[in-house]
Amino acid sequence: MDGRLCRAVGVVAAVSLAVGLGACGQSGGSGGDAAGKDLKIGLLLPGYGGATRWAQFDKPLVEGKIADLCRDCTVEYADAALNAATQQQQAEAMIIEGVDVMILASVNSETIRSTINRAHAANVPVVAYDHLAEGPISAYVGFDAHRIGELQGEALLRALGDKAHDGQIVMMNGDPINPDAREFKAGALSVLKGKVTIGKSYDTPGWSMDTAHANMVGAIAALGSDRIDGVYAANDWLASGVISALKAARIKPMPPVVGQDALLSAVQRIVSGEQYMTVYKSYKAQADAAAEMAVSLGRGEGLGQTPNETVDSPTDRDIPAVVLAPVAVTRDNIKDTVVKDGLYTIDQICTPAVRSACDEAGLTS
Repeated sequence: MDGRLCRAVGVVAAVSLAVGLGACGQSGGSGGDAAGKDLKIGLLLPGYGGATRWAQFDKPLVEGKIADLCRDCTVEYADAALNAATQQQQAEAMIIEGVDVMILASVNSETIRSTINRAHAANVPVVAYDHLAEGPISAYVGFDAHRIGELQGEALLRALGDKAHDGQIVMMNGDPINPDAREFKAGALSVLKGKVTIGKSYDTPGWSMDTAHANMVGAIAALGSDRIDGVYAANDWLASGVISALKAARIKPMPPVVGQDALLSAVQRIVSGEQYMTVYKSYKAQADAAAEMAVSLGRGEGLGQTPNETVDSPTDRDIPAVVLAPVAVTRDNIKDTVVKDGLYTIDQICTPAVRSACDEAGLTS
């Protein structure tokens, strides 16, 4: 395991975590009324834009869980539009306005440190969400980023099959300022290095789909359309840019492309055969844990039994944490993962454009 995550106990599966979350912040079951204190909770998300997970899943799930736990609590929401300076201003405004606690998915884990120091000085606990921010955070909830990269690398090797030994791939990595992106890359390389040739490797500032498309066009020109056997894409947004470039170059058959986040468009690409794999992360389990810890910290009750391990950041050690297990999704297990967990219905996935592919995959039977 990478040095960033120092485990106190083993990772629990995302699908089973939610069962044990209720122990935190228990106060008789009637939310803020029973606890005697209604809270103002800041929710700061990076807001990558487009059809990403933040607006579709994280925001409503966190807000919904907080409403369940604390009927009269309020959530102050801010979308940083992927601008680190904007997020700092948003967080500092929330501190001045008197929020009791903040849930923060940082745009830049390093530059937000000074703001987290200000929050700490103002006795405003910070729960780092999805991204492990620097500074005196009170808790962290996210997924094992190194393991995500391993899952992606393992899936790509399986997809390459006999081509893995002499195969050549392109790596479309994430935003280099994001510590998780660095861990995704490290995890993938721990599996791929020495097994395949990495013909081209790109970092993608801002997780830009357009940049991924342009870089893939460059890789095709440099390596040749017949010399790309597979593509590692750090997430589904980048995979979309990669696949659009492969399609524009009329490359057939399409080399396997792996991604992450289980976006609906990516699941549909997997069904149709344009994308080989994505990584599913239980957003509900993550949102539930963040809300549990934030409400409990805001009430001054500590963290209870919610954290299942500890992690280290570049600035702090033994941070109480909930670290969830990611799950690889391919065409073979869509029903048993994203459909079973209620992320999407068959009808949402199997639109007319992919209906015949859904029939072939057995999703509609």
